[in-house]
Amino acid sequence: MATREQKYETFRALHERPGAFVIPNPWNAGTARILTALGFEALATTSAGYAFSVGRRDSFAGLARDEILENAKSIVEATDLPVSADLEDGFGRAPQACAETIRLASEIGLVGGTLEDATGDTNNPIYNFELSVERVRAAAEVARRQHFVLTARAENFLHGRPDLKDTIRRLQAFADAGADVVYAPGLPSLEAIRQVCASVSKPVNVVMGLKGATFSVGELAAAGVKRISVGGSLARAALGGLVRAAREIKEKGTFTYAAEALPHAEATAFMASEKRGGWRS
Repeated sequence: MATREQKYETFRALHERPGAFVIPNPWNAGTARILTALGFEALATTSAGYAFSVGRRDSFAGLARDEILENAKSIVEATDLPVSADLEDGFGRAPQACAETIRLASEIGLVGGTLEDATGDTNNPIYNFELSVERVRAAAEVARRQHFVLTARAENFLHGRPDLKDTIRRLQAFADAGADVVYAPGLPSLEAIRQVCASVSKPVNVVMGLKGATFSVGELAAAGVKRISVGGSLARAALGGLVRAAREIKEKGTFTYAAEALPHAEATAFMASEKRGGWRS
């Protein structure tokens, strides 16, 4: 069983080797076990996937830090892979709140996490530049001490501010403030992704599975991307299968969906890989 320190070293090494790697996003212990058994090298949590699984919208207001970390802990305990967490905006405006979130995240066995510059306020959706940088700097100071891979996110393109120049400026500042990885979800084109990768000194994460253009692992690696996540898209794919099956039953009175369902024996086999004993420091 890998120790937390070994997982941290493994996770860092993934960012240092040539090419790009995919870090899929389970939303509970069961999906973490499945993705582990399928051969992925690291996992990342998804606030959207978790929110949908408990009947809530994906929003800052609807998800508290304690429950996000509790969900992340269940994923950590289900796998020997390194796990990075979606830590929203750090669960507080102040830099000190971001730092505390990183400390708590590391204590439950997480070896990485993302910090957004989005506020959750529709009238003022992005923290101002200076505060955004201070939040990353405070989080990075704790991350260095705790051996924690900090990813800093610039959220412009998800909040009606498609300003590539400002996005790059923010990512550069986040890298200078100590972030280990930078991330701008929602970039509109491969050329924009290429520009971001060429403009920053740290590894770049890109998310696939959103609406709009999609690119292969090979295309993204050639553009300079190091890490590829999928956000809540696997959770939405699973929900899509559920909705299609339920509609078939309700509207047609048939059950042909069962032919494409994961066989019970295979699902059981995935869960038989249950990790025992939790993580060790």
